[in-house]
Amino acid sequence: MTDNAILVTGGAGYIGSHVVKLLGEAGENVVVLDDLSTGRRDAVLYGEFVEGDVGDSRLVGELIVRHRVGAVLHFADRTIVAESVADPLKYYGNNTCKTRNLLQCCVDAGVPHFIFSSSASVYGTRDDGRAAEDSPTRPINPYGTSKLIAEWMLRDCAAAYGLGYVALRYFNVAGCDPEGRLGNNTPNATVLIKVAAEVAAGKRDKLRIFGTDYPTADGTGIRDYVHVSDLADAHIKALAYLRRGGDSTVLNVGYGSGYSVRQVVDAMERAAGLPLAVEECPRRPGDPAEVVAVADRIRGLLDWTPRYNDLDFIVRTQLAWEKRG
Repeated sequence: MTDNAILVTGGAGYIGSHVVKLLGEAGENVVVLDDLSTGRRDAVLYGEFVEGDVGDSRLVGELIVRHRVGAVLHFADRTIVAESVADPLKYYGNNTCKTRNLLQCCVDAGVPHFIFSSSASVYGTRDDGRAAEDSPTRPINPYGTSKLIAEWMLRDCAAAYGLGYVALRYFNVAGCDPEGRLGNNTPNATVLIKVAAEVAAGKRDKLRIFGTDYPTADGTGIRDYVHVSDLADAHIKALAYLRRGGDSTVLNVGYGSGYSVRQVVDAMERAAGLPLAVEECPRRPGDPAEVVAVADRIRGLLDWTPRYNDLDFIVRTQLAWEKRG
């Protein structure tokens, strides 16, 4: 821990708020910047909150200088794959252009550390369904491409300006704070486990399964679901790694095992004690059949040890959150 502040962009959102919670509990000086387009002010449990746009270079620059920011954790982005296919310029504008402006502010002020919220979408479709950090990056949708371009910018900033970074490639993030203080408040969410929990809690009338003809055991897509609290801990470990002088790197954040859509539905039905109304639909554009992490590198480099690698636990924490309100 240092006296310098940590700027968390998108810190009122689902993942960012869980990271802010851990930073605050560790006694860090946190400044949260969020435009509240999808985040919620009451999700920011620690630090100073500033409502604003991460693309506002003047505001960002002022915050960095005023608070002597020593690290930026960047979560402010758009994340819906299907929307990125329908409106790619929105995603390149927000996820790429605004990240470029943020990086310029960091370089101008000499911020030494940057942690980036990337995605397994950069890998695209893998023949074997598994992705390691050195696997080819061939995104199949604008969302994944926007994340990959941001990674390239980080790589080049590190080479040209000495900015130290960790890009964390998330697999499918799910679940909620086990203490019940935080959850996924994203409106009109498309994340499977959240949608299934909303159906179980009576907030939606049915769950749509997009694609039942994939080349998988039960015909539905397979994903590596990582609990949001384990993901948040990976960010804390990444920051400590950079502060120790660790080299810039890219790391997968996943458990290394996958579950199909039908397995998730079964787990939610067990947690809820009732069947879910399910509608089978055609595949969505841009969805690969299977994406599972090869996640050995993060465990070794960051000494990251997941605590919540259990589908039933992940599902229960999500359902408990949805039942709160």
